[in-house]
Amino acid sequence: MTNFDAIECRIDLLSQGQTDASAAASELLALGEQVLELWIEARDETPGQEKREGFRLLALHRQGARGEPSFNACRETCRELVYHYNLIALEPEHQDIAKRIMLAAMVAKHLCLFVGGKMAVAEIGEFCCSSRDAQAAAR
Repeated sequence: MTNFDAIECRIDLLSQGQTDASAAASELLALGEQVLELWIEARDETPGQEKREGFRLLALHRQGARGEPSFNACRETCRELVYHYNLIALEPEHQDIAKRIMLAAMVAKHLCLFVGGKMAVAEIGEFCCSSRDAQAAAR
């Protein structure tokens, strides 16, 4: 997948919980990595293969935040995606697995929307979770 719309569509499909839980968790994590790869590539850099705390997603976030302090606004979103991945991967038969997949998908979608929005409106990280929207910032 090469664009945010395609990634968002795939996340929406995974949120419906019709695939194996472990496979869904792995794919959601990979989609989060793809989102950050798009950000890094847009900055004319090559996404690294390193891991941070055992996850490439966290290393990609660190790479993407270099020189862009407002990008730190999505650090906790990346960490939360890792958290949901761990919940699903460690207990794929849990009674709340469908809810866990849905929550992981929501977090992955939030990351996709934030980064896609940040690429459109550079200042978005300065008010990520406030009531001000991206269109207002663009004006």
